[in-house]
Amino acid sequence: MCAAIFQSADCVQLSERAERRRAVLLFDGQPRVHNSPVYAWPKAKVLALGTNSGSHRLIDRRGSIDLDSKAFFPRHLYSSSAFSLLSRATPVAPTSTPALYDPFARFRPECAKNASPQRSSAAAVQGSNFMIPSAAETASKAGNIAMYSKEFYAACTVGGILSCGLTHTGVTPLDVVKCNIQIDPVKYKGIGHGFKTILAEQGAKGLVKGWVPTLLGYSAQGACKFGLYEYFKKYYSDLAGEENAQKYKTFIYLAGSASAEFFADIALCPFEAIKVRVQTKPGFANGLVDGYAKLTAAEGVGGLYKGIVPLWGRQIPYTMMKFACFESTVEALYKYAVPIPKKDCSKSTQLGVSFAAGYIAGVFCAVVSHPADNLVSFLNNAKGATVSQAVNQMGLVSLFTRGLPLRIVMIGTLTGAQWGIYDAFKVFVGLPTTGSAPPAEEKAKAH
Repeated sequence: MCAAIFQSADCVQLSERAERRRAVLLFDGQPRVHNSPVYAWPKAKVLALGTNSGSHRLIDRRGSIDLDSKAFFPRHLYSSSAFSLLSRATPVAPTSTPALYDPFARFRPECAKNASPQRSSAAAVQGSNFMIPSAAETASKAGNIAMYSKEFYAACTVGGILSCGLTHTGVTPLDVVKCNIQIDPVKYKGIGHGFKTILAEQGAKGLVKGWVPTLLGYSAQGACKFGLYEYFKKYYSDLAGEENAQKYKTFIYLAGSASAEFFADIALCPFEAIKVRVQTKPGFANGLVDGYAKLTAAEGVGGLYKGIVPLWGRQIPYTMMKFACFESTVEALYKYAVPIPKKDCSKSTQLGVSFAAGYIAGVFCAVVSHPADNLVSFLNNAKGATVSQAVNQMGLVSLFTRGLPLRIVMIGTLTGAQWGIYDAFKVFVGLPTTGSAPPAEEKAKAH
């Protein structure tokens, strides 16, 4: 016997061979087995479909899909539970069955010539395209995207591109001043003095140098950071189980964000190396293309990844704090500051909470990741320098404090804006804002 659960399919339409099969239907919350055609029960929710002979197929909007290919369904939906449910259930005859419209009669010449079936009122409306909608299709009709579907991860990826790419590019002038303060604190004595010095020596163009590698690099990083975070958060919560995922949700956030950032930094590192050189070495290059050519000519392709370890050291703690602190802050705000539950808040209120929680998280992120940020700037600017040489030359105090006030302002604003843009995009495509629900609870809502 073959069996499958339909709750994850976008929509299903029975093929000709599925005319009469044992179907488990849900009436008023109670499963029953019926031997009549499934399309006779348009108001019933299909739980499982089974047949004793041959394979059966589904037709959805993407084409014909063989149910014997288990990859079409999530692993937890294609299991022996449907078999056991079918084998234990006792067939119950329907109390009354209206005359049915047979959508497959035209494929059977003997039926087409001799039969003139009556339509039931429900089937008459649907005609030969009668479909059994799943929960995912119902959500799609409502303008929403099913949680943890391919479309969900794609939306999170696009949201990450917008949130990181746009915000980092927008604060390029601050980034230019910060990097120069880190590299030459004697010449650039502070934020205001740094702006004045760069404007005097390089003009306004000097404050936007490196915006192209910034845009492309942080867009790539944002795609991986947010898209993979949502993936790993669900993956680790599934591994932990519902009870443990709820109990240790902070560890789920930390593990998911660290895993995502590991791959995000691989995408960012080449662009970051070029950006720092362009911003801190006048005359080195004008932008991404000539900067790439000069850097690889001098140090080879490996020079693009010279700062990957310090970058991991800066970005992984930063991202762990960014996501874990954000999720915890959102939960605390809805619990103690916002007088009504999240589901009853307006979208503007939810986005305001996202920005506030993001800014708070950004302050902690800046403090935690600042020493590594100083190392990244130093190593990308000094050819052949090592981490130990950087620490000895800068000193521990300078390593933790040089450029920190500016970075707190920049990263706080940046992180708040990133969460605001990310959640605004999620709301735009019909998804809920991030936070206030543990992974296990979100998983339950997805099904």
